[in-house]
Amino acid sequence: MAHKSWQDRAAAKVAATAAKIPEHWRISSQDHEKARRQKDLTGPFIESFLFEKEVAIIRLDTVGLVAKLGTRALRCVDVAEAYCKTAAIAHQINNCLHEIFFDQALQRAAELDQYYDEHGKPAGSLHGLPVSLKDQFHVKGIDTTMGYIGWIDTFEGDSDPNKVHKIESQVVSDLLSEGAVVFCKTSLPQTLMCGETINNLIGQTLNPINQGLSCGGSSGGEGALQALRGSSVGLGTDIGGSVRIPAAFCGTYSLKPTHNRLSYRNVANTNPGQLNYPSSVGVMGTSLASLRIVMTALLGTQPWLRDPAVVPMPWRSDIEKETMARVDGKGSATGKSPLRIGLLFNDGFMAPHPPITRGLRMVQSALEKSGHDVVDWDPPSHMDAAQIHLEFLQSDGGYYIHKQLALSGEPLITPLREIFKLRPPVSAITTEELSVQGRTSCEAYSDYWNSKTSADGREVDAFIMPVAPHAAVMPGRYLYTGYTEVVNLLDYCTAVIPVTRADRAVDLVDPGYKPMNDADAKNWAGYDPEAYDGAPVGLQIVCRKYEEEKVCAIARIVSMLIENHT
Repeated sequence: MAHKSWQDRAAAKVAATAAKIPEHWRISSQDHEKARRQKDLTGPFIESFLFEKEVAIIRLDTVGLVAKLGTRALRCVDVAEAYCKTAAIAHQINNCLHEIFFDQALQRAAELDQYYDEHGKPAGSLHGLPVSLKDQFHVKGIDTTMGYIGWIDTFEGDSDPNKVHKIESQVVSDLLSEGAVVFCKTSLPQTLMCGETINNLIGQTLNPINQGLSCGGSSGGEGALQALRGSSVGLGTDIGGSVRIPAAFCGTYSLKPTHNRLSYRNVANTNPGQLNYPSSVGVMGTSLASLRIVMTALLGTQPWLRDPAVVPMPWRSDIEKETMARVDGKGSATGKSPLRIGLLFNDGFMAPHPPITRGLRMVQSALEKSGHDVVDWDPPSHMDAAQIHLEFLQSDGGYYIHKQLALSGEPLITPLREIFKLRPPVSAITTEELSVQGRTSCEAYSDYWNSKTSADGREVDAFIMPVAPHAAVMPGRYLYTGYTEVVNLLDYCTAVIPVTRADRAVDLVDPGYKPMNDADAKNWAGYDPEAYDGAPVGLQIVCRKYEEEKVCAIARIVSMLIENHT
């Protein structure tokens, strides 16, 4: 392959992946054309390719699946086959997979069924649960390209036979030890540093809810696959919003933990030596319970014993219980300790479009009507924090990225050609200065948070803000990541929940709006109520470091309130 052009190598890889789809799961050219013309590929459309039994399986959430698998109400092989087939259809109509290993998954499922037959019990807390993976996680016997054509049939560009297809990410080993079934790897943008999902390998992955919009990035294939119910839960990563943006755009859920809560050992990454603000392994799913069940399973394996970078902290159910005890069964405050929630409508640099603002108003109304305290949130500049974070991502001058591109000769994708063009790396002195600026920014944000403590000593539990200044964005119009990058700089933990959908009849253009700057004007110039109609509106709930249990509980409460309020 080394002598072939990057285009030929990409085409050969795409063809080899497509060939792994069983003949009886392939759709006709007429169905391809029908899918191309269809706005919304989710729900009834994709289910039309499935049998009734398969539809019943994929409609279950993760907890329901695990419960039925654990009691033998469902067999692992049947569940694995339903998800493999749905993922196969999803890829054919939505271009969302990089790697397919259905045969390996079905064999694994059969072994798990046999284990249950022989031992009379599940093989682990995730017995038989299909889990999809962003194409950064290494699985033995399977490629990890991470969107780089030069990584095909290598280990991160290295052809050492002792490494190629021999390495497994620790978090994958931990999933398997709990009985999970991994079955596919999902698409992502070249370099990972993009809010959309596009690469030179498979092209672009669009939003299956509205094909005129983006699925987000960089864990975009995960978001798209889950919206199509080709997976109920999967793993992604987040260094600038990468599990939050696709969840918000695709109407699903995600959790970005503090970076060292889960293991990143043997996970591929862009700029792996940039450790000032590391990426987090995150969980994405079709329900909040999906996130929790995978987090508890992974932490239950004590990953810190095998990865010294992981903080030795098991899942703390008592924190969840304490938080949930502050509300009743519908999420309303019950006593003297209502939730105290900050609400940020506008970060002062780019104002959100009308659907996002309406979603925030819905949350505000639901919280206030349910007896909780809502606090105006006007923190230190997100733009300044995002700029510090970006400068760290660019600190090597693009050296690592261009080294990977040179393996095949492929170019940078269009959205990144300016931001990651090759330039001199920053000096050690500049890096130290940036480190001080980053620390100062974190201290200022912490001080601000503390300043919002009430007169009677009640601290703000969390704050809620947009994931982006728009709903699922039109391709090519992702202009600002300040709403997500600030959280990576702070290393806070964050959960994303769907709140509503854009509505062309309600979310009208404000003719009197005066942009704050040129970037804000450009963002608002791209708002079209008709184009965005039906796009999911997701918001992020942010807690401090190592408060994953609390943020999951608050996300559950806010979701209940939104449901009851609506």
